[in-house]
Amino acid sequence: MRQSALSAVYQLAKRDPRVVFIGSDLGPGVLDEMRRDFPDRFFMEGVSEAAIIGMAAGLAMEGFIPYINTIATFLTRRCYEQVAMDLCKHRLPVRLLASGGGAVYAPLGPTHMALEDVAIMRALPNMTVACPVDATEMTRLIDATLDWPDPVYVRFAKGGDPVVSLPEAGFTLGKAIQMRRGRDVALISTGIMTARCLAAAEGLNAKNISTTVLHVHTVKPLDEEAVRTVAADCRLVATVEEHSRIGGLGSAVTDILAEGRIVTPQIRLAFPDTFIGTFGSQDSTLEAHGLQPPQISTRIAMAFEALPRFVAVTT
Repeated sequence: MRQSALSAVYQLAKRDPRVVFIGSDLGPGVLDEMRRDFPDRFFMEGVSEAAIIGMAAGLAMEGFIPYINTIATFLTRRCYEQVAMDLCKHRLPVRLLASGGGAVYAPLGPTHMALEDVAIMRALPNMTVACPVDATEMTRLIDATLDWPDPVYVRFAKGGDPVVSLPEAGFTLGKAIQMRRGRDVALISTGIMTARCLAAAEGLNAKNISTTVLHVHTVKPLDEEAVRTVAADCRLVATVEEHSRIGGLGSAVTDILAEGRIVTPQIRLAFPDTFIGTFGSQDSTLEAHGLQPPQISTRIAMAFEALPRFVAVTT
């Protein structure tokens, strides 16, 4: 997905002279074509993320649209004050391309694992938070950011994820995409977990549990109407995310259901509220916390079977 994001930025730069790229201590060869074709709009800065945010803010105030890329934890925890005050307060069109959202960098431990990034970024006024499911949706997302008026945080995985998005479904920031329709369980997910939820839905179907899958590529602004609709149509709502259970997609959905007085039972599948002590691959870390398709299917089936059964009584 990262390569798709960077390639999409280059395509935007060819179309629009306002597009600027800022990399933070990235490896050699990153966006060489943009460095070659637009050297005055390509910057590779050192390990000083807070300063880079300020630099991007200045460029945005001069009419440019900066796209910044580095690791997710560095774009969030390390320069949160600058993102809040320099970007969000002034509603500047800066795009934060966050590599390694979730458990991608699990081998490097908690310094590099971004499991709270969605929570802290969606808490900022005027910030948009997006999590594409695959490389092709990433291209559509980057294209949609060109004329978006506010700052955007784009969280993505390492790449090589299965392509499950469909061009005919379209793409609009703030509008969720229903990828499967069912009547029993509404699976609401974001980012790469949507592909895993589609696989889990097949497992649930084998257990005679009909499943809706709603892909929320934009966590903020969240498509409240879509969430309410699928929740009202099913007997169980399950949110699935590669994030802490605190403050992420599950929390956002809970808020919507509570405010709308929708009483459909809900479960949240996510990482626990703790620093993760496992240092394996992304897949092994997800498996250790019950977030791979067979585990998602099993956990949801157990919750669904535990729901009270209502039997009509006639007299």
